[in-house]
Amino acid sequence: MSSGVKNIVLVHGAFADGSSWSKVIPLLQDLGYNAVAVQNPMTSLADEVAFTKRIVALQDGPVILVGHSWGGAVITQAGDDPKIAALVYVTAYAPDAGQSANDASSPFGWTEGQKQIRLDAEKFATVTSEGMLKYIAEGLPIKEREFFLAVQGQSYGPMFDEKLTVASWKNKPTWAVISTKDQMLPPAMEELAAKKMGAKTTILSTCHMSILEEPAKIVAVIDEAAKSALNKANHAPKPRGLVISDL
Repeated sequence: MSSGVKNIVLVHGAFADGSSWSKVIPLLQDLGYNAVAVQNPMTSLADEVAFTKRIVALQDGPVILVGHSWGGAVITQAGDDPKIAALVYVTAYAPDAGQSANDASSPFGWTEGQKQIRLDAEKFATVTSEGMLKYIAEGLPIKEREFFLAVQGQSYGPMFDEKLTVASWKNKPTWAVISTKDQMLPPAMEELAAKKMGAKTTILSTCHMSILEEPAKIVAVIDEAAKSALNKANHAPKPRGLVISDL
């Protein structure tokens, strides 16, 4: 690993746990990175941010903070930590301050995956088996889809309406991955967010679980962020529009 940031903190999405990074972590380790997945409780935005910041605090230097799906909202709020050198959004929400995840997504309508979310009497949400197998992880081999369904966790529904108070991408070097075949989050939302953030952007023809479908390409983006985040050029004013990566 060349000089740069060595610590990578990975934040999983809703209806998932740290095992969603199971293909990404070994590849990062092979490159010499210290990669750690946060095991978030999915109970509130505040809890998610607190869990994430505790893991960041354990790292022995600057950190690249990576969020998948709902994890993008978490890193947007948690990314103001001074140890965070850069943010990487992978097939993710990227709300602005004053917005919730639902605020960011709702203008694009309900996706097929979102239509498969069910709330129980205590407002905890799960995704139906059809939703998980057909609309979230459909790009994976069937055994991997079934595993992802088996480790699904409940997520507290109202947290998707919690407003962020920080948009840390405004002040941090930012990378983004857009998944054009995503049926859980709207790809148009991901693209608009990348433009808004001035993120260096990689476009993949993947399902929502891009981190399991194309882990090597996700690692290439994280690796680029880690190698260049500390360069002064990355702290210059961000360009407008979409900056397409050549990865």
